Amino acid sequence: MSTLFEFLPIGAYCTSPTGAVLRANTALVRMNGYDTEAQWLEAINTNSDSWYVDPTRRKELRELLDRDNAIINFVSEVQSPRRSGAFWVRESAHAVRDADGTLLYYEGTVEDITAAHLAQLALTQNEERWKLALESTGDGVWDWYVQTGVEFYSRRCKEIYGFAEEEIADRSDALDGRTHPDDVAQMQRDREAHFKGETETYTNEHRVLCKDGTWKWVLTRGMVISRDAHGVPLRMIGTHTDISDRKSAQSLIWKQAHFDTLTGLPNRRMLRERLDNAMRRCQQSKKKLAVLFIDLDHFKEVNDTLGHDNGDRLLVQAAQRILECVGANDTVARMGGDEFTVVLCDAQSHDQVEAILHNILARLANTFVLGAEHVFVSASIGVAIYPLHTTQGEELLKQADQALYVAKGAGRNRFSFYTPALQEAALLRARLAADLRLALPQQQFALVYQPIVHLTSGRVHKAEALLRWQHPQRGMVSPAQFIPIAESTGLILAIGEWVFQQAARQVALWRQRFGEDFQISVNKSPVQFHRQDTSQQAWSTQLQSMGLDGTSIAVEITEGLLLDTNEDVRQQLDTLRAADIAISLDDFGTGYSSLTYLQKIEIDFIKIDQSFVRNLKPASTDLALCRAIILLAHDLGMQVVAEGVETGEQRDLLMAAGCDFGQGYWFARPLGVEAFENFMGS
Repeated sequence: MSTLFEFLPIGAYCTSPTGAVLRANTALVRMNGYDTEAQWLEAINTNSDSWYVDPTRRKELRELLDRDNAIINFVSEVQSPRRSGAFWVRESAHAVRDADGTLLYYEGTVEDITAAHLAQLALTQNEERWKLALESTGDGVWDWYVQTGVEFYSRRCKEIYGFAEEEIADRSDALDGRTHPDDVAQMQRDREAHFKGETETYTNEHRVLCKDGTWKWVLTRGMVISRDAHGVPLRMIGTHTDISDRKSAQSLIWKQAHFDTLTGLPNRRMLRERLDNAMRRCQQSKKKLAVLFIDLDHFKEVNDTLGHDNGDRLLVQAAQRILECVGANDTVARMGGDEFTVVLCDAQSHDQVEAILHNILARLANTFVLGAEHVFVSASIGVAIYPLHTTQGEELLKQADQALYVAKGAGRNRFSFYTPALQEAALLRARLAADLRLALPQQQFALVYQPIVHLTSGRVHKAEALLRWQHPQRGMVSPAQFIPIAESTGLILAIGEWVFQQAARQVALWRQRFGEDFQISVNKSPVQFHRQDTSQQAWSTQLQSMGLDGTSIAVEITEGLLLDTNEDVRQQLDTLRAADIAISLDDFGTGYSSLTYLQKIEIDFIKIDQSFVRNLKPASTDLALCRAIILLAHDLGMQVVAEGVETGEQRDLLMAAGCDFGQGYWFARPLGVEAFENFMGS
């Protein structure tokens, strides 16, 4: 056995259970560069010389031996102090045990396979290099000798950045030095992670400065293909892929997801991100911020009359004007339509916020030049303060919206700050909306009728039907409260139909009693024109079934409906006129107030809003306006009803101005059926 052990052509050894080498044959001793077995045993067992064997390989070999009692063809990289450079060995070993299974020693063989291993490694490197080049068609290839800094770039790699062959040096800093400063740190982190073996391949996206001064996004991928005896990277190869188009597309997608395409302002999503960030900063600095909800007044009329292109131009100009009123750190966002939101990041002073609000209102009230058109709008603004009103972002937006609701209801072209009372009002609206669903089926509605008096003769042959809601707990609820709720919820469709049917039945009775020309006016919401109840018959058909002609009913509409470009709305108005149902334009003077739009459809009556009548005095501006309206209406073949007549002087001035009819408390308040009949009999 000793003779065979000694004369084996490959290395052989025997070790103790603790790993100390007990025997080594001549081949193994010479393989490690020693002359005698004693020299090598002393060196290897006392570690008197510098040795390197990958610790993970040694650990794995021992674990396999302990598990399987044997191992075959285990390859390791070794460095011996007596040999120049590393060499590779293939090892086989087994554990020798006694009859009881106790480990006695290990024995094994070691074969020097350096030549074959290096040949295979060179082949593998070439395969990997060309595989990368072939798989990355159109990409640039680089080959980097890490320790020396020498790096070779393919022709395509240089072309990506606009350089000719001779214009890029074979150095790693030739391109690394052109990396965007913001991307350098991440690129170095990704490389280091690969060098340490934390990632299988090196992958990074960064920008590189091209020859023409532009920045190009590239995806670089690579791998270390050679390390020294201590695992330090020696050589690395990889590719550069031009991903500028993909990055541009990603940037565009991100921008579209976060910014309004028309104005370029942040959209709702980006607003929330910026608001949350601003609130965090305010929390740290103990400062306040303000959220402004801005709504353009009468914008729909611009869209309807001048077209959506001009409407878009107005929105772009409005966005710019608002931006000019706030600071660089503030945010102006478009929420959709004609609604904007502003986050004022420094709202320490109430006076400071009010100054900005006044400035915004003034700027938006200035003329908008839209091509050949000169347009005027105004704005309503709601304001909520963090953390004065709330510390929650969504609640802050809701509070600003509630304040905007108040500003619009107070007459527009103004601002309103949130107060806790607004929250109570919002809760009340929500409760009323729920209760309103029960009002019709539980017969809580009633109609009252206000006489419309012919001013010259004093005769009454017209009345306006007005809806009243007797709430079982709240008592009488104002129409100003519940009609907007009915419109926003769609309940106005069924309610409006009920009002018409009640009024039709009543006019049938009163025509028998007060004359065949008696007429009742009913209000028809714009919502009813836009969202018809297809289950209901046309009003003209219902009147015919009751033996009534169209003149028995007048439909009161608002000015905004005349400006509506919806063809279906226009057709409904034409159908009413064709059935001889009179059309009355309610609250004239509070909307767009242009008589030229009255020519688009036949209007029978114009009702002058009570805001003009209330302050009617001799030689007053309101009287001049009333005279002008009456004159122009008569020229267009229309009759005029003045609303809100409360004094004899107002009546006399209107009569002198040629007004046809009057309606108001001077004549009578809205009356129930019995009270109205008594009024007519008096």
